[in-house]
Amino acid sequence: MTTATATRPAPSGQPANTRSLQVIKRNGNLVSFDPGKISVAVTKAFLAVEGDDVIGSARIHDSVERVTRQVVHAISRRLRAGGKVHIEDIQDQVELALMRAEEQQVARAYVLYREARSQQRAQQQPLEAHPSLTITRFDGSTAPLDVGLMKTQVEQACHGLSGVDAASVVEETLRGLYNGIPEQDVLSALVMTARSRIEQEPDYSAVTARLLLAQLHLETGAILELPMEQSLAQVYPQALKACIEAGIRYELLDPALAAFDLDRLGAALQPERDHLFGFLGLQTLYDRYFQHWQGQRLELPQVFFMRVAMGLALREDDPNGRAIEFYQLLSSFDYMASTPTLFNSGTRHSQLSSCYLTTVGDDLGDIYSAIKDNALLSKWAGGLGNDWTPVRALGAHIKGTNGQSQGVVPFLKVVNDTAVAVNQGGKRKGAVCAYLESWHLDIEDFLELRKNTGDERRRTHDMNTANWVPDLLMERLRNDQHWTLFSPNDVPDLHDLYGNAFRERYQHYEAMAARGEIELFKTIPAKQLWRKMLTVLFETGHPWITFKDPCNLRSPQQHQGVVHSSNLCTEITLNTSADEIAVCNLGSVNLAAHIHNGELDINQLETTVNTAVRMLDNVIDINFYAVPQARESNLRHRPVGLGLMGFQDALYKLKLAYASPEAVEFADQTMEQISYFAIRASAQLAAERGVYPSYEDSLWHRGILPIDSINLLQDARLDGDLTLNTDARLDWTPVRELVAQHGMRNSNVMAIAPTATISNIVGVSQSIEPTYQNLFVKSNLSGEFTVVNPALVAELKTAGLWDNVMVNDLKYYDGSVQQIDRIPDELKARYATAFEIDARWLVEAAARRQKWLDQAQSLNLYMAEPSGKKLDALYQLAWERGLKTTYYLRSLGATGVNAQAAPVAAPQPQVCSIDEPDCEACQ
Repeated sequence: MTTATATRPAPSGQPANTRSLQVIKRNGNLVSFDPGKISVAVTKAFLAVEGDDVIGSARIHDSVERVTRQVVHAISRRLRAGGKVHIEDIQDQVELALMRAEEQQVARAYVLYREARSQQRAQQQPLEAHPSLTITRFDGSTAPLDVGLMKTQVEQACHGLSGVDAASVVEETLRGLYNGIPEQDVLSALVMTARSRIEQEPDYSAVTARLLLAQLHLETGAILELPMEQSLAQVYPQALKACIEAGIRYELLDPALAAFDLDRLGAALQPERDHLFGFLGLQTLYDRYFQHWQGQRLELPQVFFMRVAMGLALREDDPNGRAIEFYQLLSSFDYMASTPTLFNSGTRHSQLSSCYLTTVGDDLGDIYSAIKDNALLSKWAGGLGNDWTPVRALGAHIKGTNGQSQGVVPFLKVVNDTAVAVNQGGKRKGAVCAYLESWHLDIEDFLELRKNTGDERRRTHDMNTANWVPDLLMERLRNDQHWTLFSPNDVPDLHDLYGNAFRERYQHYEAMAARGEIELFKTIPAKQLWRKMLTVLFETGHPWITFKDPCNLRSPQQHQGVVHSSNLCTEITLNTSADEIAVCNLGSVNLAAHIHNGELDINQLETTVNTAVRMLDNVIDINFYAVPQARESNLRHRPVGLGLMGFQDALYKLKLAYASPEAVEFADQTMEQISYFAIRASAQLAAERGVYPSYEDSLWHRGILPIDSINLLQDARLDGDLTLNTDARLDWTPVRELVAQHGMRNSNVMAIAPTATISNIVGVSQSIEPTYQNLFVKSNLSGEFTVVNPALVAELKTAGLWDNVMVNDLKYYDGSVQQIDRIPDELKARYATAFEIDARWLVEAAARRQKWLDQAQSLNLYMAEPSGKKLDALYQLAWERGLKTTYYLRSLGATGVNAQAAPVAAPQPQVCSIDEPDCEACQ
């Protein structure tokens, strides 16, 4: 498939000026441009896909002619007056023309052929020995350092990328090598050199990833005994089979994977998708996700995705076909499963679920049983949310011993230490969040758990905490009324009540306390408690503010119980009880991958959501359950949580600023579209597989979709306490009719998780987050990584503004563009970072999403210069807009802020209800 060596007659329609073109061959020689060679190469690609039987086919002839004309036209247009073009550039144009002609299979054959030829050239290249440096081989022998091999490796890694310089990478790496360096460390040195340049040029992230891939190829090839002289395209099918066999042999993978048609699945692998990775993504997979044995990786990236897909397709009627479908979705980065699913799918312990929610009973046995459950669930990579409200408060009477309770706090210290001890199989830190309802008598001590001062025996520095706030507290706050704290053993039914029923019963207990019928209670101004909530939130980032009534009043499963808490990341809102541990299975749509030509690709999104919901539903049946209460709950209600990530990247593609009405509308539009497809997909699964067992009398069964459930919340709120846009763009009638006819396969379908790690794998912004900084160093379990905003760099390059001075300016201003004078105001608005955006824009966008969600969303709020007034206004706005939960409050110290907040207009805040002289947040 070479494209130019000798002169031939040009196809009809060839521009005359191509006769003066010359082609630079790989050895540097010049030859005349020959369009006939393009026809030969394209014809061979067609024959490779469709076989020799199509020789002479008019359709093939026409397609070859059309592609050839497009390539010749593209080359001649670039070099109108004649000149020179590299052979690689011509081949790039052939690939592009085949894709534009929608000949994807032929294009793929052409790509694989090019890669194979490249590998062959590398193998045939004579040794270019370094004059003095040697390497130490695996067997201890020494050999000259092959500089030519280094050059080839770097040139292949740089192919097709602009702004990178292969020769300088090799030159810089050579300066850092030493005589006798281990052979395997040469590639590592190249990786480190390319990695150090990412801040100057984002394309070096891809270069670094490709070099790391070459290193992985060597490592995996050694342990699996793969033919190292072959190209990745040739190795991949063998690698899949060898990995599955080795994984079963080492008791890492489920023996059921051997029943798949591994030849068919191997042929479906797409090695070219390895080039979708940036360095951070591939390094994260290498360090934490690939199956390994005795420190050596068994999986290449596409084998990894296929292993995950196979694990999710185990119980399908057509497991091979579905595995390929699931693989295509994962490997394209259109959708990504959650970390537990990626860790454990297809393994002998397939714990694929993300979140577990429990309610802790008011009994010593129940408490320690809950702590044991935490340990077992955390062992297999589950995040935990514990509802501690039923446990009696400090000073409450214990009938069995005739003593007094020590309250909730001492037990939470044990929970904290358990999370540290059981660190999710050594793959990531154990993680748990404790929830307490705001009327609990221990709430004031609970608020101080994350403080760095005070009695260390009453501090939990490693676990998360969250307030479970009833609407009644917000009403009392606004009316400057008092609030009463109780021990739950005196008011046992408050835990299970919400809305008007809670209001009436709470007032009843207050009356009892006033009459002396309840002895253990405390009455304080509601404003005082709210002030302390916001003060410690400002100081420690905890406890998070979450709202009990919206979570319950809009829950599709309110006929089956009560939502007593959220999860570790505040996006899951499922019922819990002494008999049920709620479970949720998560995955996220990569929104940025669905933006093309300035528009949301509805058809692509529909395909993604349909397959994603099926994959999530499969998790429920395949999942390994560490405790029986989780299995019973999950099979009875079958909840899943489809979310999204890359929201900020999608805005960049649309040229929209996060802090803008257009971005709020886009949040509304995309969430409605995902909601529409997700609910429909679950109803279609119900037609195929049946409804979930507890479906009857659910909101779904009653014809109440998430958008309709807003009315239930409105009915329970006082006038003016809910101000939410309820507009819809789509015709929901077909979905309503489908649900009415077939029911739902899943009690809950949507939840927006933080996607902290999987967004790194895919290479997009986390979840619904704004950009943190445009240039910064990110630290995680895989090390430190320079992160530069590629969208900003691309726009600055277009404007002729990207240079070393700009890099240094970004470093000086902590990744902010606001004080760099030569950057246009339009770009300053578009690339405002998280702390430069008024946090109310985040709330407004979240409110538009929340109306379509049957669960919640992980909503971080950023505030560069917090104050009591700002915090009060922000969290009251979140409540008014009907949000179910909020997540971290992130703030900056005054010495850490180099840039001014972006001058973006936002709704005017209310008067701070905690503006008092002793309010620490106001000071």
